[in-house]
Amino acid sequence: MSEKIKRGIILMNLGSPDSTSTKDVKRYLDEFLMDGRVIDSPYLIRTILVKGIITPFRSSKSAEAYSTIWTKEGSPLVQITYQVQRELQKIIKEPVEVAMRYGNPTMKFAYDSLAQKYPDLEEVVLLPLYPHYAMSSYETAVVHAEDVHKEGKYPFKIAAIAPFYNNPDYISALVESIKPHIKNDGKHLLFSYHSIPERHIKKSDITGNHCLKVEDCCNKPSAAHAVCYRHQCYTTTRLVAEQLGLPAGSYSVSFQSKLGRSAWLTPATTARMEQMPKEGIKDLMVVCPSFVSDCLETLEEVAIREKENFMEAGGETYDFIPCMNTQQSWIETIKKWFLNVDEPVTA
Repeated sequence: MSEKIKRGIILMNLGSPDSTSTKDVKRYLDEFLMDGRVIDSPYLIRTILVKGIITPFRSSKSAEAYSTIWTKEGSPLVQITYQVQRELQKIIKEPVEVAMRYGNPTMKFAYDSLAQKYPDLEEVVLLPLYPHYAMSSYETAVVHAEDVHKEGKYPFKIAAIAPFYNNPDYISALVESIKPHIKNDGKHLLFSYHSIPERHIKKSDITGNHCLKVEDCCNKPSAAHAVCYRHQCYTTTRLVAEQLGLPAGSYSVSFQSKLGRSAWLTPATTARMEQMPKEGIKDLMVVCPSFVSDCLETLEEVAIREKENFMEAGGETYDFIPCMNTQQSWIETIKKWFLNVDEPVTA
């Protein structure tokens, strides 16, 4: 008699369009930007903004950007997530599925696949592939997974792994991905995180009076830090810098990918690219710890466009550091978390 499988895991990532066609990109952007945790305006205003202004004008430009990084297999982000699935499946017997928050494969597809193939499944572990908590990334992924699970009346229960921004295993894996690029040759290391609106930081503040309201808020202890994206980004940076032994002044933080005119987290990566050569920083390395898999924001925005900005501003060398992707220590870390899901991931 074959062994009954009781537990599975779903790797949850952001998603990508099905192709680089303007039609597919528009469909993807509509789904993504109509999420009330991404653009948190009232529904009617969001609809006018997204479907009347943003996607009609942004879709063709985004399609062009996707075409610069698209592979014969498709979206890098989706394909890398599948590669992680295959590598993880080599070292655990339990089933591994992939789901995207937007686009394909859907969360319903992943749940259905597990339910059909493994009728004795009792628990599914969800791993949102976002190191840091934000309402527009980790939160929306988990809430969506819970909603689909409830609607589908699946027989298994679900459990989500918490944001892992300060988890020692994650930090060690991230350090391992960066270390080969550190040559002690005086290059500056920029940690470029995906930006989010400042209002999201304030809205997520469970105390209601700490984030972006208290001086040096990220460095003053607060219960708000459990869900504060900005604090968690700076914490990841500090822990990585400590493990790499980086001296003060040899690294810095910026935030990329702003959308719209409202106030987002600063300093902006694009602005820093223009400023750093004037400050004497002409040899640069850039890492993007918001992402565990390379995607449009890393491969096209940072590796191509921001490099052009930096070099045009007077930079001399520019080294883009890829995400962890299928790095073995990262795969082993996921295995460890999965097998010990009842233990807290964050310190």
